[in-house]
Amino acid sequence: MSRTLTLADFDFALPAELIAQHPAAERSASRLLDGRGETPVDRVFRDLPALLNPGDLLVFNDTKVIKARLLGAKASGGAVEALVERVLTNNEVLAHLRASKSPKPGSIVHFDAADGARFSAEVLGRGGPEQSLFHLRFPSDPFALLERFGHVPLPPYIGHADTADDERRYQTVFARRPGAVAAPTAALHFDAALLAALAERGVRQAHVTLHVGAGTFQPVRSENLAAHKMHSEWFEVGSATVDAIAAARARGARVVAVGTTTLRALESAARSGTLEAGARETDIFITPGFQFRVVDALVTNFHLPKSTLLMLVSAFAGFEHVKALYAHAVSQRYRFFSYGDAMLLARRAP
Repeated sequence: MSRTLTLADFDFALPAELIAQHPAAERSASRLLDGRGETPVDRVFRDLPALLNPGDLLVFNDTKVIKARLLGAKASGGAVEALVERVLTNNEVLAHLRASKSPKPGSIVHFDAADGARFSAEVLGRGGPEQSLFHLRFPSDPFALLERFGHVPLPPYIGHADTADDERRYQTVFARRPGAVAAPTAALHFDAALLAALAERGVRQAHVTLHVGAGTFQPVRSENLAAHKMHSEWFEVGSATVDAIAAARARGARVVAVGTTTLRALESAARSGTLEAGARETDIFITPGFQFRVVDALVTNFHLPKSTLLMLVSAFAGFEHVKALYAHAVSQRYRFFSYGDAMLLARRAP
C-alpha cells in the first residue's frame, strides 16, 4: 500500500462466540484456511502434508509453557496474583504482580497450592523493561516450584480456570525447553500422526526456541505504529537449524515457519542480512514494508484486532489479502485466537 497504515487499519469486528474457549477435540482436526492464493480454500489441518512439497523445511518453536500463574497473599493477608515472566539465575524471577497495594522491597509474599501447601518469596524490588516487573527471590528452583504450585497461564480472553486438559493441550507435543508464559499456538495443531505424515511426505523439520512472553498480548495504544515499543523475548537459533535452512535453499525448497514466534526468531537472527546462529534478545516489530529474509510460508492462528501479530501477518502476506482472509474466516465461522483454527500463508512482495 502507498499510504501509511495506522492502528485503526488493523481493527475488525469479531463476534465473541468465535473466540475459542477450548481446543478442537483432536489437535489436527482443527480447520485450516489455505490463504496462499487469491481465493481462500477451506481445509482441515491434517491436510497440511498435501499442501507442502517433499524437501520443504518446517521450522517449529520448541519452547515449553511453564505453569507461570501463582495465587496467594501478602504478609498482610491481601490477595496477590503473580505471573512469572522470566526465570533468572540464583532462584530469582521477574513477574507481573496484581495486588490491591504493591508490595515493597524486602516484603514477603506467600503462594499457595490447592492442597494447602505454601511457599514464600521475597520481593527484591522492581526490574525488567522500564521497571515494570517485580524482582522476586524464590526459596528453591523456580521451575520446580512453578510445576508444583503454578497454574497454566491461559490467555486473558479464555474465560475458564485452567484444568488438567489445559495443562495437556496448551502445550505442543514437542515442547522441550521451559520458559514460555504463552504457547506458540500454531504448533498446537500438530500431533504425532500428523508429524509422521509430514515425514512420510518428505517434509524436513527443524527447531528454534523463543520463550513467548506475556507481552504478546500487550495492546498497541498509539495510532502511529512507529511509536509502539515492542516487548523483548529471548530466543535461540541453533547452528543445526541454520544449516538446515541453507540446505533447503540449496535444493530449492521452501522454509515454512510454524507460528509467528518462529518467524520472529528466524527473522531476528537474520537482521544483519545473514542468518546467524546464537541466543539473544529480540524486540523486533514487523509491520508492512518489512523485508523478510528467511521465511517463505507461514502457518499461523488468527490474531487479535489491533495486535502486533496481526500486523506481522499483514506484512508477510499483504495487508489487503489478510484483511480479506479474516473477513472470510469470520463469515465461515472459523474459531479465533490461541485455541482456534489456523491458516497457511505465502510470503508476498511488499
